[in-house]
Parts: sequence; C-alpha cells; structure tokens
Amino acid sequence: MLIKDLINHLEDIAPLKYAEDFDNVGLLIGDKNTTVTNVLVTLDTLEDVVDEAIAKNCNFILSFHPIIFKGLKSLTGKNYVERTVLKAIQNNIAIYAIHTALDNDKNGVNAMICNQLELYNQRILIPQKQTIKKLTTYAPITEVETIKNALFKVGAGQIGNYSNCSFTTNGMGSFNPNQDANPTTGKIGENHIESETQINITFHKHLEAAVLKTLFETHSYEEIAFEVTTLENTNQNIGMGMVAELKKPMTETEFLNYLKEKMDVSMIRHSKLTNKTIKKVAVLGGSGSFAINAAKAAGADVFVTSDLKYHEFFQAENNILLADIGHYESEQYTKSGLVAILTKKIPNFAFILSNTNTNPVKYF
Repeated sequence: MLIKDLINHLEDIAPLKYAEDFDNVGLLIGDKNTTVTNVLVTLDTLEDVVDEAIAKNCNFILSFHPIIFKGLKSLTGKNYVERTVLKAIQNNIAIYAIHTALDNDKNGVNAMICNQLELYNQRILIPQKQTIKKLTTYAPITEVETIKNALFKVGAGQIGNYSNCSFTTNGMGSFNPNQDANPTTGKIGENHIESETQINITFHKHLEAAVLKTLFETHSYEEIAFEVTTLENTNQNIGMGMVAELKKPMTETEFLNYLKEKMDVSMIRHSKLTNKTIKKVAVLGGSGSFAINAAKAAGADVFVTSDLKYHEFFQAENNILLADIGHYESEQYTKSGLVAILTKKIPNFAFILSNTNTNPVKYF
C-alpha cells in the first residue's frame, strides 16, 4: 500500500475538511508515493516515538497531535520539535496528524471517551456549521435517475439519518447552440426547447470534488448548468464534544470515583459540588473550556474535559459539575481506538499501537 492510499482510508474515517482552521493536520512529513511497511499509532510524535517506529520497522507514524504546529524557520535540532522532525526525515519515516479532524467525527475522540464511560444516547455537543451543501443542476428527464443514482453512489444525498435525499422539479429549458457547439440535442443556430428536470441533492462538503466529477462524467450535456450552495442545516455527525447518559444515575462523589476508575486517572480537578444527581454527561477531550456554556445549555449534569484555568471553574455557577481529568488522560484511549477502527477497515495490514507514554505532565 502506498502512503497516498493509506491517506485515502484515513480521510474516509476523519475527513480533513472538518478539522479546525487553526490546526495542522494531514501528511506533515513524507512522500505520498512511498510504500508503507507498518504503521505506528501514537498520541504524540516525539523522538522516542520515532525510535520506536525504527525498532518496529514502521515507516509511517499516525499521530493524533501534530508535531509541527507552527511554521518551522530552521531545522537545526535546537528544540524537541526540530529534533523529532530531523530524525523522522533522516530515517525516511512519514508523519501524519489527524487531530481535530478526528475530534469532530461522531466516532472519534469524544465517542471513545463516551464508550470508555459506557454512556448511551450519544450525540454531538457542538455541531459544526456550514458542513452541508446542495447541488442544483438541470438534466433531460430521461437522464435524471441515472444522474441521481451516480451521485448517491459517491455519497451525495445524505443528511442526518437519511440517505438518497433529493428534490426534483420538471420544467422547460431553452438554448440556441452556436456553430462551435456540439449539442446533445437540438441543432446549431436554432432555438431549442427541452423537457428538463431540476435536480437538488445535498452532500457533505468534503465530497464536493467527487460529486462534481460524477456530475460531469454522467451528464450528457456539453455545457452543464449547476450551482453549489451551503445550507444552514446542522450536521448531527460532525462537531466538537459529545453529550450522553449514564445507564444508572450517580451522586457526584460516586461519579468522580467512577470517572477515576474508568479513565484510569490518579486525580481530578473539579468545581464545587452541586449536590445534584449525575445522569447526563458532556465530554470533550483535550482543552475544552470553550464548551462549558454548551454543556450547560445541553442540560448536562457534569462536563468532563481538561486544561481548565482557575477562573473558568467559576463558570460552573453551581449549575454543573466541571471535571478536569488532564489533557493526556482525556485522550489516552484515542490511539487504541484508532488501531481498532483501522484494523477493522484494513484487516490485512499491520497497525501497531505505540507503547511510548508521551504525557509531559507528571504528578508528585
């Protein structure tokens, strides 16, 4: 398998179109035309991880966090980022970062936290906006079903829990081909009236290139009239964080003990106890202070996240329990979750779980 083929599989799982604008995702180091030996899956890519990849004959590192986040102005090995990048290049090891593309996927980081906590009725906490588009085009009535089915085949027509969605309207189209035209119907220099159908089909934004390519390949017209617009519909499957429910309500103390056990953490920073029963749980792996109000608006009894600052704990306002379990701790099951997804998707390929603990935070 070539790196570019592996990337196609990774983008099926977590399309880069849904990564946050500030992020640096995708292939950071490497040639897409290189053959992949084995893949090492890690949370962070550090020098020790590159050494592990070398020892395990892996020439591709799938990293959750990007080692290159800001622009590099030199490669002299003066810091851990440059040393890691240099070592990877010197040993012909490619590095791919998936980060917020996976954060925003319904089966990604936050679903993995929910699964670890055995939560049910999972849904996106902050759905990403402007991710659903609509294609409008016009075709002869006899071609409509062929065009629609071809578009459905590449993933168009999906919105929420529904597939093969479209809307059609019949009408009359008119045109007059000039002498340089090669019309499918009608004659050069003559006005022509054709019974046509307006086709409207929704699609997720990462499919736009495939949708238009299919339209051009399927439609018989030399000149195809079409437009693509962005809808205001909320995408239920793309976005940050998740909110779900416990199978059995707990007291706050019971839940905090449960959280420590299930997430394998030694300590939890939390806001003042509210003396409320915990049933609805909001989660957001990594730095999640920006989602406190969203968790409250969703009616969550507790918000599990990390990297909360002193003053951000005040935002609980005795309405919600804020539980900070640590950045690494909140995302630690991501790499094993990725290995499970990839092994199922590509069963005859070696995906190796990194044994390197990359947590930079130590507790005394």
